[in-house]
Amino acid sequence: MTTLVNDLDLPELDFTALDSREAMASLLSDLGERSWLIRTPMGYGLTRYADVVALLRDRRFHSAVSKLPELLGIADNEYFQSRNTSILSAEGDVHARLRRLVAPAFTPRATDRLRPFIRDTISSLLDPITPLGRCELVAAVCEPYPIPIMCELLGAPAEDWRLFSRWAADLLRIFNGTVLDDLPVIAAASAELDAYVSELIERRRHDPADDLLTALISAEEEGDRLSHQELVSLVQAVIIGGTDTTRNQLACTVALFTSYPEQWQLLADRPELANRAVEESMRVLGAIRGTGRFASEDIEFNDVLFPAGTFISPSFVAANNDPAAFDDPQRFDITREGGSVQMTFGSGIHYCLGASLARAELQEALPILAQRLPDLAVDGAITWKPQSNGIWGPEMLPIRFGPQA
Repeated sequence: MTTLVNDLDLPELDFTALDSREAMASLLSDLGERSWLIRTPMGYGLTRYADVVALLRDRRFHSAVSKLPELLGIADNEYFQSRNTSILSAEGDVHARLRRLVAPAFTPRATDRLRPFIRDTISSLLDPITPLGRCELVAAVCEPYPIPIMCELLGAPAEDWRLFSRWAADLLRIFNGTVLDDLPVIAAASAELDAYVSELIERRRHDPADDLLTALISAEEEGDRLSHQELVSLVQAVIIGGTDTTRNQLACTVALFTSYPEQWQLLADRPELANRAVEESMRVLGAIRGTGRFASEDIEFNDVLFPAGTFISPSFVAANNDPAAFDDPQRFDITREGGSVQMTFGSGIHYCLGASLARAELQEALPILAQRLPDLAVDGAITWKPQSNGIWGPEMLPIRFGPQA
């Protein structure tokens, strides 16, 4: 028998009221034992791994990125209208076409060519701080880390990394809960980046190189190619999706390891554990804690009717701590084997396009950090970003470690 979701007696949760990772994981775990579905301030939330995966793979539930203006009360805005066909918000045939054309440029093999550059980048950031024995890691390492890699990926000149860093910071204000105030800054950064990328595209059309932009320009299937505006939009999506996520996830991961010094030493001794360390740290403390979907039509899901327009938040925190999916989920163990795939990259057609690059950046950075920052410990209090931030992590991460010449 199908029940209208509005008629259900469900537990209620205000995600913003939780002040720590432990509190959120514990509460969601408790709620998950009571109900697979909960009420949230914006609609409903999912608390169990299997349901999160099933809903994300159900193409009737669309990405809420396209609903952002509506959720913010913005009726008419040129910036959002110009992004209607972004791969981050597109659905159906439009999304399938974009994904089909660009997917070959984002395979693990395509990413592997960047690994030597990634290692050089993290090492160059550590060189000035390793003799000191202490630093604030977010400013010294995490913030600058992905930008040179992004420039290398796109084939942009290395000296332009500061421009990319500013554009990325301004564009990513869209996820910080202050969009109404920040929209002029976001729109200005978007216009500047669009102009820059347009010029870069024209250069690459006449002078191809071994980079992502050249690969995207030449991407073709049965005569179909990306238009100029699609190329510009995709590059912006790559920067939005691949900059702040990596910064915050690296900071989250190191912050997590400060509570597990024996695991940090194990990673230093056994760098071959890097792949498992990445997956386990993203499961336990992910920078992306959930996502948003809305019902594109009246949908029956788990014997519950969700009317068209219903907003649902699949919780990655809840899924990653579900004991039905992970044995002893509260345990952090970089030697963990088996179990389900961690959910921080999402699932379904909107699974993170840059997952291979993100994994490579973390897999290469973590063993080097563990070996060059021995005896890692917090050097004061960690300051965390507001819970309302869509991409979340430490704002300041003061650490101390054994200095090296």
